Amino acid sequence: MKADSYAVFETASGFCGIAWSDDGITRFQLPTDNAAATERLLLRRMSNAKAAEPTPDITGVIDVVRRYFEGSEVDFSDLNLDLEGQDDLFKQIYALARRLPWGQTTTYGALAKEIDADPRLARDVGQAMAKNPIPLIIPCHRVLAAGGKVGGFSAPGGAASKVRMLELEGVVMAPEEPAQQSLGF
Repeated sequence: MKADSYAVFETASGFCGIAWSDDGITRFQLPTDNAAATERLLLRRMSNAKAAEPTPDITGVIDVVRRYFEGSEVDFSDLNLDLEGQDDLFKQIYALARRLPWGQTTTYGALAKEIDADPRLARDVGQAMAKNPIPLIIPCHRVLAAGGKVGGFSAPGGAASKVRMLELEGVVMAPEEPAQQSLGF
């Protein structure tokens, strides 16, 4: 198993983490309130990674991430990723998600239809998004549940973080309807 390098850095939304190999970005950690929490979450799945000074390419990625969290329109689609260890279906799903531009969303079902007509594949898309090792750069926050509902989000802050990220991109989510309506007496 190869060893990754990683760095933790501050953005307008908190502390993010990024890990990389010689082949590209291997992991990304969405913001938390403090550097130690970000590092702990990043290392949870990369026990052999070593803190390092970012390469010039990674420094460029960090700059783009900072601009993103300041609300500037950015594009991550041309960054080199190292998805070694991911199965082929997840790689295909991630490639489709990476085509989603700033401020545009799709659904798990719509991505599934791009791969196969079997609607059960939407569950696989959901699993791929939940296990996304490089959130933001593989924009899983732009993939919604059926009916344009927020759906789940496994990053710190859960669905509220997903909504905040979409709002940075100008996407306004309709409030979720309550499960039960009150009677109007």
